[in-house]
Amino acid sequence: MLRAIDRDLWVAEQPLRYFGLSVDTRMTVIRLASSEVVVISPIQVSDGLVGELNELGTVTHIIAPNLYHYRFAAEFKVAYPAATFWATAGLRVKRPELAIDQVIEGDSSSPWDGVERLFFDGFKTLGPSGPDPLDEWVFFHGASRTLILTDTAFCFDESFPWVTQLATKLGGGYKNLSPSLLERLATTEKDRVKASAEQVLRWDFERVIMAHGSIVEQNGRQQFKRGYEQFLGCSL
Repeated sequence: MLRAIDRDLWVAEQPLRYFGLSVDTRMTVIRLASSEVVVISPIQVSDGLVGELNELGTVTHIIAPNLYHYRFAAEFKVAYPAATFWATAGLRVKRPELAIDQVIEGDSSSPWDGVERLFFDGFKTLGPSGPDPLDEWVFFHGASRTLILTDTAFCFDESFPWVTQLATKLGGGYKNLSPSLLERLATTEKDRVKASAEQVLRWDFERVIMAHGSIVEQNGRQQFKRGYEQFLGCSL
């Protein structure tokens, strides 16, 4: 199930439907220099996946990066009880039953050597009950020059069903790294989002891995900048 992307960097994917669209979902796996393994935005646990992860090293960190991508984190914690379950702070309020070990913070050195993190402030999505904060943390793996996102941008292509292609052509994110219409409608604090996007652009990344869509292998920084200028009305 794991697919190698770069040295010490893998992804695994599974089907997912959202608002009736096939969007799939992806988790990212990073092996640190210590051979500790970090799992970001976990997908469903299986014996095969656990076996492959165990071949990489020791799964020591499980990260729920925003208020939406936490569903399988508890399953991973059961599979790896010694691992630290990290989550965005708001998840303790949204899902108090989850056995979260640590909230992600940004005012200290990174707990994952070689992986930087940033809170993408002000960003929201349009949920069933209206605008909903994502409280998302984004990550930068310097060794592979990879930006790791969850729901802050999407990039769908012809590998997805035609209905998904049509929806993203109309709503954003088709062959274009950008937020979708749902985020553009929900996000009102654009100055805060602009400040977050500017901090992301300080990282020297080429590749972008997101939870939904196709991985951007080239010119990721330029595509990210263009997507946020166009859809959030920010001059970056």
